[in-house]
Amino acid sequence: MVNLMPGAVPGTLAALCALAMGIAIRRGATCTVAAVNEIIDERKCGRLLALIAASMLVLGGLLIAQSFDVLPSLPASAPVTLATVWGGLTLGLGASVNGACALGTIARIGAGQWCYVATPIGYYAGCHVAARRLAATIPIPVHDSPAPHASASIIVLLAAMVATLAAGALHSRRARATSGMPGDDPREARHAVWSPHAATAAIGITFVLLFVIDGAWTYTDTLSGLAQGHADATASRALLFGALLVGATSAGIARAMRGERSRRPRVTLSQLARCLGGGALMGWASLMIPGGNDSLVLVAMPLLRPYAWVAFAAMCVAIGAVSLSRRVLRSRWHRETRELA
Repeated sequence: MVNLMPGAVPGTLAALCALAMGIAIRRGATCTVAAVNEIIDERKCGRLLALIAASMLVLGGLLIAQSFDVLPSLPASAPVTLATVWGGLTLGLGASVNGACALGTIARIGAGQWCYVATPIGYYAGCHVAARRLAATIPIPVHDSPAPHASASIIVLLAAMVATLAAGALHSRRARATSGMPGDDPREARHAVWSPHAATAAIGITFVLLFVIDGAWTYTDTLSGLAQGHADATASRALLFGALLVGATSAGIARAMRGERSRRPRVTLSQLARCLGGGALMGWASLMIPGGNDSLVLVAMPLLRPYAWVAFAAMCVAIGAVSLSRRVLRSRWHRETRELA
């Protein structure tokens, strides 16, 4: 009979949750940049609403966990300051330069766009540099969250909302292949893409389970902790990042094991530079807020912390401004080209 180590079972369950999150992120092509671009290009807000719904789903799950007294200690919070706004704007700029947010980066790595492996490296570097510059200027006091102290009636209401969202996600139809990540093989994308609401519901549910089992965890927080030399950035948390990546790339791994081949975008120096630079900007911004966009959506926003909602709104504004600027410049360039012709 094999004797399990004391932390082996919770650690395995946490890794399975991270694995499932990686699958959902990849299948839903979950990304804040894609959500904002959908508003600008298609006048639709389905992806953005799906991200907000994920936050509300996590809130409902945490309230249920609190009612059963299984909610672990909550992470520290921060006040709303000018740095919060600047951090959100910088986070949006970094995501635009990178071409994807923190969640979208995992989706793109899962799609075989290997240049995005440089983004976590840039994120780590940005946190490492920013930790020395910003640690003494941005205090991060602890503030209690109002979410776990909601009344029983609110808990029942949110429990009903969680059940409704989960049922809707299970019965939702899959999105069309055109909603996949750029560079996907169309034949593969036809079978790989979930609707945004189904994906974010799966992400929210698995994150709540992970929260209860092993506490609040996001891979950007792990990178930030490692860059700052925090003791809680242990090897077990780094293994969760590995499980997240395995989940995101599981479809590609399965195809490789079957001997199938698919076309992947070529890695270029310019794209590597964009990913490194965008990752560094996002890492720098995460210490100003504090937290990356995955931490905002899955931890701070569900805990109803004002700084998270302000930073996320600023991030969306920055992404929208960059997208609109690119559209105007592209239109002007095409017009000038036609005039010269």
